[in-house]
Amino acid sequence: MDVLFLSVSAGGGHVKAAEAIKEVVDKRYPNSRTLIVDTFKYINPIVDKLIIGSYLNSLKTTPQIYGMLYNMSETGDNLNDFSKTVNKLLSYRIKTLINEFKPSIIVCTHFFPLQMISNLKRKNKVDIPTVAILTDFVTHPFWFHDYTDAYVVAHEYMKLQMVKRGIPEKIIHPIGIPVASGFLQKKDRKEILKELRLDEKLTFLIMGGSLGFGEIKDTFSSLINCKKDLQVIAITGKNVKLKRYLEKSCINTNKKVRILSYTNRVADLMEISDFIITKPGGMTITESLVKELPIFIISPLPGQEERNAHFLINIGAAARILENEDMENILSQVVDNPLRVRHMKEITKFLAKPNSSSDTVDLLEKLINP
Repeated sequence: MDVLFLSVSAGGGHVKAAEAIKEVVDKRYPNSRTLIVDTFKYINPIVDKLIIGSYLNSLKTTPQIYGMLYNMSETGDNLNDFSKTVNKLLSYRIKTLINEFKPSIIVCTHFFPLQMISNLKRKNKVDIPTVAILTDFVTHPFWFHDYTDAYVVAHEYMKLQMVKRGIPEKIIHPIGIPVASGFLQKKDRKEILKELRLDEKLTFLIMGGSLGFGEIKDTFSSLINCKKDLQVIAITGKNVKLKRYLEKSCINTNKKVRILSYTNRVADLMEISDFIITKPGGMTITESLVKELPIFIISPLPGQEERNAHFLINIGAAARILENEDMENILSQVVDNPLRVRHMKEITKFLAKPNSSSDTVDLLEKLINP
């Protein structure tokens, strides 16, 4: 099985999903060839900086404008048509890669390369099974393209939405967003706490995604200053300034605090946490669900994250902390309510798809050998 993964580094989730599937393929087929490609960087670093750099900058500086464009693309074709036109022009560079690698199947974890492959297949330039991995908990027309052989989605509700939009039911597979094997392993909580010099007490994990976005400063400050007996772990991602700020702000606290930058130990940190406070990015939420970790949502970006938040709150897996809201009051409504906590844990278990990566590879096998 030779698998070409086409992704885009717009946040960490798209690449992580590809890595999770690759991990299973490499283990199941030791002689296989697998390659994860950051699509725009492969095509041209300048193009990558122009498109992805502009995208990330807009999220940071003008998120409301991004949200408006996202919503427009949900109901109209103009932005979708523009995206298709751009990716049509870029698709022929990817054809060179496909010809050189000669994959038996292509897996797209972002809609941009999926648009490119759709265009190549429409022109009869490529005839290879193609799988789309949707890395959010909601659908969007950006993902809907002809010549896609299978869609892997987070849950059954997405399948219902996609069927209503005209996607054939038989190609939609609600087997979950692929997650790394490390999140499936149960580890000794006491050993991890001891290693991190933390206590056996109520523990909150704060995350802002790989880029460290969100109202983490205020959230962190509210936690370390609240009256509850708790300890805090904060992951600041690649945001160096945020890490320094948090370190300075907790110098005088009597609570135990651990502040980490980008880390590969998220699974361990989730293992020892009782709650997670996070932006609702698709991959972080997926990992939290697999760990059956009740979720407090902060700072969802307009667009897919806002819709992820809406879904998670409606189904009962999460609570929302609004900006300038009384943190201690919100925590009391959830943490001090055993019924609420038990219900949130049950919903996370209901939504979790711990075998998603393995099930996705099963699907790849069927598409390669129908």
